[in-house]
Formats: sequence, C-alpha cells, structure tokens
Amino acid sequence: MQKLLLLGDEALAQGAIDAGMSGIYAYPGTPSTEIMEYVQRSKVAAERNIHRQWSANEKTATEAALGMSYAGKRSMAAMKHVGLNVAADVFMNSAVTGVNGGMIVAVADDPSMHSSQNEQDSRYYGRFAMIPILEPSNQQEAYDMAYEGFELSEKYGLPVLIRITTRLSHSRSGVTTSPLKDQNKISYPADPIQFVLLPSNAKKRYQTLLVKQKANRDASAESKFNIYYDGDDKSLGIIACGIAYNYLMENFPEGKCPHPILKIGHYPMPFEKVKRFYESCEKILVLEEGYPMVEELLRGYLNKENKVSGRLNGVIPRSGELNPNIVATGLGKANGESFQIPDIVANRPPQLCAGCSHKDIYDALNETMKEFGEDQRVFSDIGCYTLGALPPFNSIHTCVDMGASITMAKGAADAGVRPSVAVIGDSTFTHSGMTALLDCVYENTPITVIISDNSTTAMTGGQTSEASGKLEEICTGLGVKPEHVRLLTPLPKYHDEMVKVLAEEMNYDGVSVVIPRRECIQTLSRSKKKQKMKEVTT
Repeated sequence: MQKLLLLGDEALAQGAIDAGMSGIYAYPGTPSTEIMEYVQRSKVAAERNIHRQWSANEKTATEAALGMSYAGKRSMAAMKHVGLNVAADVFMNSAVTGVNGGMIVAVADDPSMHSSQNEQDSRYYGRFAMIPILEPSNQQEAYDMAYEGFELSEKYGLPVLIRITTRLSHSRSGVTTSPLKDQNKISYPADPIQFVLLPSNAKKRYQTLLVKQKANRDASAESKFNIYYDGDDKSLGIIACGIAYNYLMENFPEGKCPHPILKIGHYPMPFEKVKRFYESCEKILVLEEGYPMVEELLRGYLNKENKVSGRLNGVIPRSGELNPNIVATGLGKANGESFQIPDIVANRPPQLCAGCSHKDIYDALNETMKEFGEDQRVFSDIGCYTLGALPPFNSIHTCVDMGASITMAKGAADAGVRPSVAVIGDSTFTHSGMTALLDCVYENTPITVIISDNSTTAMTGGQTSEASGKLEEICTGLGVKPEHVRLLTPLPKYHDEMVKVLAEEMNYDGVSVVIPRRECIQTLSRSKKKQKMKEVTT
C-alpha cells in the first residue's frame, strides 16, 4: 500500500491496474483522456503487459473490452459521455449477454460543457441498461470503485458503469492504494451461447437480466458507498450524489452538517433507505451533478406531499455543473462575496495555434468558396479545426457529432446544394467518417471532403491517429477514384495551388477527397525537443 497524489481519472486507472485489469480500450475525449494516458505511462502496466492502445472509436473500444471479458480477463472501456452514444449498441447489449471476466465502462461526463456538445448524464444509460452504476465523490472513491468494481461485475455477471465528472476527473487528491491483484487466467463462459444474441437466446438472456435486478438492488442497499449521516435538524434532509457531497460539505468547513445526509454513490438507487430517509425529514433537497435523475425518481415514487426540491423546481439551476455557492443558495445560506478575476487568468476565446496547418487550408477554402457565391455553407466536424467557425476565419457552419460533417454534406448535396463541402480531421475520419464516405461513394454523391490531416489527435493532447500515413489508401479502398484523392501541403507559399485544387474538385460531379497534410505544430515541437534530449544524453 502506498499514498499517491492523483487526478480522479488517474485514481480510477490505478484502481483498475491494482485490481488485476488485463486491458483498457478507449478513444481520447476530455475529460476522460487521462484514464488511458495514465495506464500507458504506468511501469506496472508495462511489466504486466496490460493492453493499453487507443481504439478507432468508443464502439470498437467497448467491443474489444467485451471480447477480453469473454476470454475471462478483466477489462475496461473508457470514454467521455458523448462517446457512450457511439458505444451505445454494444453497451446496451453487453447487459443482455452479461460478462465473464469483470468489465468496467468508465465514463467522464462534462456538465457545463467545458469541451463538449452537451451535458448529458451517463447515469441514465446505466439505468437504461439495468446494470450497476458507481459514482465517486472523491479521488479515493474513484480508486476504490475501480478496484472493487471488477469484483462486483464478476459477482453479478454484468458490466459496471463508473460515472465521474469534469471536476473530479481533473482535480488531485491523496489516494491510498490496495494490494496488487493477479490477473485472471483465460477462461470461457460456461454457457457456450451466452454471447449469441439470436432472438431465441436473447429473450432468455433478457429474462436473466431481469432476474438479476433484485440482486442489484440488494447490493446497492448494502453498499458502503451509500452512507447515511445523521443530523439533529430534520426540517431538511439532503441527498447528495457523487461529487455533490463535496460541494455540500464545503459549506460546512467544521465538518458537521446540521441536517441528515444520504450520500449516494452506488445505483440502482437504494429505495428502502431513501424511503426511510424521506419519511424522517420534513423537506428533501437533492444535490446531483448533471440531470435530475434521483429527483425524478423520488418525485415518481415518493413525492405525495411535494416536499422534494432540486433542479426540477429551480432551487438548484437546471443546467451547468454544481459549485459550493449554488449549493449554499439551495440551502438558504448566504454566499461569500464574489471577487474579480484578474485579467491574467480571465477567460479568453480559444484559437488555433500559431503555425497551425488548419489556418492555411481555411484561408484557401474561404477564397475558393467566394467563387461560388456569398451564401455558401461548409459542414464541419469535431477537432481543433472546429475553431474555424470563429473569427477571423468564419469558414465552417456546423459541428454536431463525430463524423457528421460528411453525412450532413451528403444530405445537403442530395437536397441540391452545390458545392457541398465537408471538413473533417484525420482522427475523426477514422473514428466515424469512413462509413459516411462509403455512403457517398455508393451513390456517387457530388461532395468534396477535406480531410485536414495533422497526423495526430490534436485536440485531446496529441494521441496517435490511426489514419497516419493511410488516408489515401483508405479513401481509394472505399471506392473514391484515385485521380480525385488530392494531396496538398497547407503552407502560405502553396496558397494558389490549394485554391486551384479545391476549385477543381468542387466543380467535379462526384465524390472527391482533398487531403491537406502537415504535422500538428505542437506534436512537431515536442518531437524536436525529444530529439534534442536524445542528442544531449548520447
């Protein structure tokens, strides 16, 4: 046992390593990225040969984790909340197949949308799938829940969802570790068709899942992560879920809240415990990060006297992440005085790095689009290049989800828009753009796809891109004619050439792909520094 100073993401990863995990599969996405990166840096993970390479997307990551579980080993899939949408197919069905080796799906939600398109609450997915959900309130619990989550998974034969949020993911605290466990040996399910979801067997597996629900509820009722703290003033009872418990206790620096508290970190919700709590208090305040899931359940099951407050009735704001001041307002306490943020740390709008290759392609794209009229629109995707929607470029007009640029441009082309242009990055293209391009090839849709290739997954810190060095072959393999797969070097000195090529392909009545390729300026800088360090040390 040792004491470590860890981010919430890192604590979760260390707990999984110490619990005997054999493989982790993930796609980078803030605020979950550091889970995989921590395992990749871990000496113990290297010594134990834990699989720790990035996957093409969250769906493939979860499927690979399920495959490792099928072989009897302990596995984890890690992603951000919108990534769970991508993985939803296998995630939902894994609850029906069940697991063999323990399997954890670690999802980092992003309330307030610091770096996301929405602030959806992954607890709903876990409830939808009818599997155990663990929600830590601090880094130690993140470690403990990962460490014990595999045992829970194997005991009930189900995947376990661990849900954390941005503040916990990216803040540090001391964590005490537990003894390192051996990895499981390879073993196969006792039922040879357990994972065969043909309708006849899927019906049986679904009934098995329903039967397991009582055991799930019993486990939650007895869980050490669901804790009751008594208080003398029962005019109000407070239900605090996950990190919301921390925000609550920051309002009581002496460490004692006068009101009873029910701290929830393990779902399904322990209804008998909640019911007793509800009946012992005059009013109930629900504090939960994300959607009002617990509040809705309370109102549906118990709220005969309309005594539950929270996000639904406006006592707590409906959107955005919690903080101690919001909780203080909900408690009727006076907030501390606000203070001015110094200019040096004031929020500044994000912008592309100096020397970024995306800048040069947007300059060329803007000039080219002017040739087709003033009212042109460009469909884009998720990555650093999404900043092209902001001044001074104002080059792109959509950003919906990973891979949507190509299929939305296809729909626009089908509606008669000419030219129809999509901008996507190399990593996003292999994540979920390839199938979209295949749809275009199948119908020979008149569309121009710009794959802005900086040879990395830059937005999340420079992870390896699975597209590196393969884009031309992928596109021609999908059926794009080789003469309409054009490679460019996005530098100011090639501006006129880029405009010329873009114009030619936009005038082509079919599928064309333009690949401006230049390494990300940040990864290039890091590579040069590493090379200098090698030269110095040798």
